[in-house]
Amino acid sequence: MVREHYRRNVWLKTRAVGVMLALSIAELSQGAMTQSLSGQPGDPARGRAIAIDPGKGNCIICHLMPIPELASDAFGNIGPSLLGVGSRQSVPDLRQRVADPRALSADTIMPAYFATHLYRVQTPYVGKSILSAQELEDVVAYLASLK
Repeated sequence: MVREHYRRNVWLKTRAVGVMLALSIAELSQGAMTQSLSGQPGDPARGRAIAIDPGKGNCIICHLMPIPELASDAFGNIGPSLLGVGSRQSVPDLRQRVADPRALSADTIMPAYFATHLYRVQTPYVGKSILSAQELEDVVAYLASLK
């Protein structure tokens, strides 16, 4: 009798964890950031400029990007290539990955460009995000255009 209750409790707990995990995966696959942060559409041209600006996005320091006017050694290879990223990722997923990638992977080394809760940052960024809401939407629009 005790053994049956134990097995039933173990089964119920395992089932509950499985359901919670399935729901979490479904939520992540739908993208956590479905709405524009600025309420305005992004501008891909401005987003491209932000992506290559060393004082703003500086995406090229870690990622290969389709920017032919830059030398091939201008791009880093720490992060994945962004060639065709708009075909692989949805706009909500791109928004989440740029805004706060730790929501998707706690072990990522990519910085959060729209997070104010960070505490080990340079003094000018304490309590501030790296990009404004509109700048983030511009970068997302640019990345989404890379098909």
